Amino acid sequence: MVHLYNLHPFGSQQVVPCKLEPEQFCGGGPDALFVAAGCKVEAFAVAGQELCQPRCAFSTLGRVLHLAYSAAGDYLVAIEEKNKATFLRAYVNWRSKRTENARVCIRMVGHNVEPPFRETLRDQMSIVEMPLSEAPLCVSCCPVRGDLLVGCTNKLVLFSLKYQVIDEEFSVLDFERSLIIHIHNITPVGISFCVGYVAIMSDLEVLLLKLESNPKNGESVHYHPHNTNSSVKQAEGISNETLQLESDDFVICQKPMELLGEKSEQSGVFVTLESTGLDDEKYFHVQYLLYRRFAPDISSYALSDDIKLHSLQLLPIYQTGSHSSERINLPQEKELLSLFCFFSLPHVGYLYLVVKSVELMSVYQYPEKSQQAVLTPQFLHVITSNNLQCFTVRCSAAAAREEDPYVDSTLKACPPVSMDVCVLRIQLFIGLKTICHFKNHIVLLTKADPEAIPERRESPKRLLSRKGPSVKLKTPPVAEAGWNLYIVNTVSPVQLYREMVDYSNTYKTTKTQSCIHLLSEAHLLVRAALMDAGQLEPGEKVELLEAFKESCGHLGDCYSRLDTQHSHLALPYYKMSGLSMADVLSRVDWAEEAGSQKYERGLIFYISHSLYENLDEELSEELAVKVVQMFHVAEPKQLPHILCSPSMKNINPLTAMNYLRKLDTSGFSSILVTLTKAAMALKMGDLDMYRNEMKSHSEMKLVCGFILEPRLLIQQKKGQVFPTELAVHLKETQPGLLVASILGLQKNNKIGIEEADSFFKVLCGKDGDTIPQLLVDFWEAQLVACLPDVLLQELFFKLTSQYIWRLSKRQPPDTVPLRTSKDLINACSHYGLIYPWVNVLISSDSVADSHYTEDLSKLQSLMCGPSFDIASIVPFLEPLSEDTVAGLSVQVLCRTRLKEYEQCIDTLLERCPEAIIPYANHELKEENRTLWWKKLLPELCQRIKCGGEKYQLYLSSLKETLSVVAVELELRDFLNVLPEDGAAAFFLPYLLYCSRKKSVT
Repeated sequence: MVHLYNLHPFGSQQVVPCKLEPEQFCGGGPDALFVAAGCKVEAFAVAGQELCQPRCAFSTLGRVLHLAYSAAGDYLVAIEEKNKATFLRAYVNWRSKRTENARVCIRMVGHNVEPPFRETLRDQMSIVEMPLSEAPLCVSCCPVRGDLLVGCTNKLVLFSLKYQVIDEEFSVLDFERSLIIHIHNITPVGISFCVGYVAIMSDLEVLLLKLESNPKNGESVHYHPHNTNSSVKQAEGISNETLQLESDDFVICQKPMELLGEKSEQSGVFVTLESTGLDDEKYFHVQYLLYRRFAPDISSYALSDDIKLHSLQLLPIYQTGSHSSERINLPQEKELLSLFCFFSLPHVGYLYLVVKSVELMSVYQYPEKSQQAVLTPQFLHVITSNNLQCFTVRCSAAAAREEDPYVDSTLKACPPVSMDVCVLRIQLFIGLKTICHFKNHIVLLTKADPEAIPERRESPKRLLSRKGPSVKLKTPPVAEAGWNLYIVNTVSPVQLYREMVDYSNTYKTTKTQSCIHLLSEAHLLVRAALMDAGQLEPGEKVELLEAFKESCGHLGDCYSRLDTQHSHLALPYYKMSGLSMADVLSRVDWAEEAGSQKYERGLIFYISHSLYENLDEELSEELAVKVVQMFHVAEPKQLPHILCSPSMKNINPLTAMNYLRKLDTSGFSSILVTLTKAAMALKMGDLDMYRNEMKSHSEMKLVCGFILEPRLLIQQKKGQVFPTELAVHLKETQPGLLVASILGLQKNNKIGIEEADSFFKVLCGKDGDTIPQLLVDFWEAQLVACLPDVLLQELFFKLTSQYIWRLSKRQPPDTVPLRTSKDLINACSHYGLIYPWVNVLISSDSVADSHYTEDLSKLQSLMCGPSFDIASIVPFLEPLSEDTVAGLSVQVLCRTRLKEYEQCIDTLLERCPEAIIPYANHELKEENRTLWWKKLLPELCQRIKCGGEKYQLYLSSLKETLSVVAVELELRDFLNVLPEDGAAAFFLPYLLYCSRKKSVT
């Protein structure tokens, strides 16, 4: 389906002041037009909407058959005919030719310029002769690199653009014959070349190839004479067989065919490469991309012109990249983003996308028989005998998706490539003959009273064979009155965009898909202009960006108000428009909506997602009420979630409560409605209503409700988390519920670890490194909840650091801890039972308060647990001095876990002898059992000799030690460990026990 609009893409027009009827013409970059007539080429200056002025003129060798211009290198190339022979010539530095009689330099391609002539080339036009073994039929210049591809009967010749460096500021353009592409079974009547992509067209066939470079240096060209000969023989066999079958009564017609990708190798068209250049950049491989063959219309075989293809074109869209080439004076190298291949039959055109794969993107049905077409990034311009038609294209939509594969998301969108094409304008021109396009100009040749020019007339059956006859060229027409060469200036993209938007308003009240279609066309028009930003002035780019945002807003309006299957696109288009939520809501016709009580899916989708994203935008009370009313009608289940958004902060709580009471909670979570009511009651200051709502569900269900809607407790502003009024109230009244709820959010991935820590710090008003007790309670709850092991050591570090800091500073917690050390030991396996000797050790500290004791017990319990990495705490124990009982217990416990038992025995004997026996009973086991008699027994005996106030403690400890040693050792070993200067009467009972133990055994 083709939409037809009567817009005005064509602006002013100029008449080119040519003296003779143009035979060939082409655009010369951004500011010139070349017109060839007879043996002369005229160049005209084209600047904006000013009159077209002659710039220069120069003579050619003969009549110009084909003319092409390359922006890269700024040269003109022509196929010229003289005395029935054709020549290929390139016109270089043509801008320096001031007068028609000015001297020119003619040189052969690839020949070095002699030193005496180098300086003269700076201000002199040069003609580069390019001899060929076969007559050239067509030419194409690469728009990116400036390389030249020439089509002959059985081959294509590639001339690479080169520069001969004269000095640092000047170089001479030249070419190198670098590659010959041998083609079999197809005769090119048109070619197109772009950065390695080659398109070849015959009367009814199109072949698209990609030339690939070999990554390995020094590898020879893949040229297979054996395969080539067999291919040629096969092709000749087909041709001979066809000729044998053909007669005056029969026409052999091949079937239409479309082959994509690797399958196109089965087309029967054979291609081989022959490298002839010396450059390192060589093409070694051919990749087949597309082959398409059309069947002639037998009903009109008498008119052979009706069955020919025309207007083959490769259109690149690229993004500017870094220029790494060492060549001088080359334009900035460009990175190809997308490539499109266009060709046309008289009544239908085909546009293919050629990037990662080849696919048919658009088909153009012409209302009349076309004569020629040109493709631009914005439009397809087609001429018939009396009309200039302007079709829209989908190149910018395809390129946008190549540039950003994630363009179709909740943040970005683009109209689809599959969208129907449309005709923007059919402009009447009498006697249209030829068209070309450059920058924002369309050049048209018209002839009001054309005479029939004798052209190639062949029998239709000859056209149906694969190998067509050699191309016969028209005889030069006699110059006569009735022709004109026009330059039609296309209007600026912004101006045409404005007209398309105004036109779309005619569909706005009817709410049809045509409104979306036309606004999508306007959006793609602006997007295509922005992709060609290198041609824009700074002011134009700013204007286009504003138009782009405006078009996104218009599309957002359409998708938000029309009930379509793509209503969700309202969200990304509104986001791309830069409109705030208040701006979008102000564009809604609330009077109409209120009367019908119907809100379309697109608007609901946008508002709900925007409110879920916690935008840093607060709606006014009036708009907030309208949003609540909207969701009450359209999506009542979403109402609790909507009311929890930070953007709805200004909602009147009484109004919100009234809408919440109307909800039927049977169909969805009643706990969420209850919590939302409680939050609104708290906002109203009605504590009785708040308590009634909170008491209606158990604490476990309340936690589940907070998990369903975390924003009841936590809201984000500018990337930072802030507690809600409900969270602040829970901190004072139900801190356990608050900690359990935040823990539930973390376990369900609704909040991150750092966010949770920040939340508690902000909630408790603590800045920097100050840790509130509620955060410590949360860390302890995380351990109890058995979070994954990857978080354990981090939690251990946080808790031990806090316990040690409080113990060293004797700093009590700012609030009452939710759990005691006994609670943690009973509930969490990571908190181990405190060793008995530790309790004996700290029992002597009678001055410690309860908070101090609790922190010490929690620290000791963690150190006694099975999961704690004791080595990680050693660097942080320095604040805990061994002068205190707490510090002593932690230090000894740490060294014990590190198996430094002898040092611990010395410390305990010196500081707390009463704990030595409990310590030995608990720690000196199995492989450490020998320390009883090797370390502990000699130390006790030595200290008893010294006497002192701890004599009795040492003595009782010695007796306990001797009892253990007498049981463990044999009599002889026991005697060996006893001190030589000891009293026999003291040790005799233990010796008797040891000897009796053996006799009993």
